[in-house]
Amino acid sequence: MKKISLLLLAFIATLSFNACSDDDEFTFVAKPDPEGIAFENTVLDSYPLEASNGDNLAERFVWNAVDFGVSTPVFYELQASTTTDFEGITVLGSNLSETNYGVTVTNMLSLAEEAGLDNDPETEAPNTGTLYFKVRAYVGSNGGNTVEQFSDSLPINVELVENTEEVESIVTTWGLVGDATPNGWDGPDVSFVKTEDPDVIIAYANLIEGEIKIRENNDWALNYGDTGADGTLEEGGDNIQVEAGSYKVTFNTKELTYTIEPFTWGLVGSATPNGWDGPDAALTYDPATDSWSATVTLVDGEMKFRQNNEWVVDYGDTGADGMLEQGGDNIAVSGGNYNVTVSFTKLTYTLEAQ
Repeated sequence: MKKISLLLLAFIATLSFNACSDDDEFTFVAKPDPEGIAFENTVLDSYPLEASNGDNLAERFVWNAVDFGVSTPVFYELQASTTTDFEGITVLGSNLSETNYGVTVTNMLSLAEEAGLDNDPETEAPNTGTLYFKVRAYVGSNGGNTVEQFSDSLPINVELVENTEEVESIVTTWGLVGDATPNGWDGPDVSFVKTEDPDVIIAYANLIEGEIKIRENNDWALNYGDTGADGTLEEGGDNIQVEAGSYKVTFNTKELTYTIEPFTWGLVGSATPNGWDGPDAALTYDPATDSWSATVTLVDGEMKFRQNNEWVVDYGDTGADGMLEQGGDNIAVSGGNYNVTVSFTKLTYTLEAQ
């Protein structure tokens, strides 16, 4: 009987020890910091932004550390939005262990562009506006067990410094005149534009069969023709006979020589009216902007820019970033009517739906 009692006492003691051990196990639960989270940096009344300073620091955002009451590391995320409701956000920095983050002028410019601002004084878009920033503190994964806390929104006023620099015109005082030109013998003449060589200027012209001359200032006081049709110009010389076509006319103002060569830029591809075989949808040159353009109806497909209806010189867009590369990728387009504008100097292009 005594043996049984001792065994019973040992069993009860074991149960009691286990119960105590179970009671000694603690579960730590993260909970929001009652002190909250807030920005501590002092902001300027307005931030002037220029692309030339893109790598410069615009603002370093600083906030207080958050204590969620657990030993798990706390991370931070800096968010930005163009609206106060933060319906659409841009994450500038995530998984941050430090309580600060630097935002560059380029970052700010990108947000300002999303907000519809620009620095062109010729457009109706404003160059000033407000961007909004928040910081998020969190522990846990991005799954359902995340505990997070947000700061109040911090408004930042920005100003895109307007580009008031006057772009030097490449249009010269020289032009093509004649019954072969679009405006005939009365003008205004087809303008020549400058090149890298100060003695050489060029004009792009769609001509019909007829005659042309080169003259200055849309006036007959100084004009050149080609007596003998030998490529050398003489003051007041004979009219120059031309066939119908699109041409590049090169004029050496020092040596008084010229050349006329067939020349076109056009759109080619499955999206264009004549497909990949061409003839290409022709672009027209604007000397005032040094750009080529056309209004064209496209279908779903791809296109490229190419010179002279052949595959010697062509441009595509590798990366679909609006920048052209020689021999680059085909440009995917959706069907519709477009104004297509391209600069082969800047290697940029736009497709504006009509």
